[in-house]
Amino acid sequence: MTAQRDLVAEYFAGFRTSDHPRILATLTDDVEWVIHGHRTTRGRTEFDGEIENPAFTGSPQLDVKRVLEDGPVVVTTGEGRGVSVQGGPFHFAFNDLFTFRDGLIARVDSYVVPLNL
Repeated sequence: MTAQRDLVAEYFAGFRTSDHPRILATLTDDVEWVIHGHRTTRGRTEFDGEIENPAFTGSPQLDVKRVLEDGPVVVTTGEGRGVSVQGGPFHFAFNDLFTFRDGLIARVDSYVVPLNL
């Protein structure tokens, strides 16, 4: 594993336990998180507010299936489960594209697709 892949693994480990400091330690100060079709956050403060979005309860279950790396970019695919406040349990597929700068995650592009299984 490369340092970038290790940092992405740390990022996901933080999300699985809603560990804000652990996640934020992987990010640049000016990080941008684009959740396509939903929202864009800019900076650690906004990012921190999205870690435990009030529309959801508990920590997500995240199963990373594939990790690909090319230069300053790491791409992950996987499946997850969570609990929505309004809709209850849900299952989803995800694809996250992490762009690195100076050894930290500077941008995350997230694509989330609900699954009906």
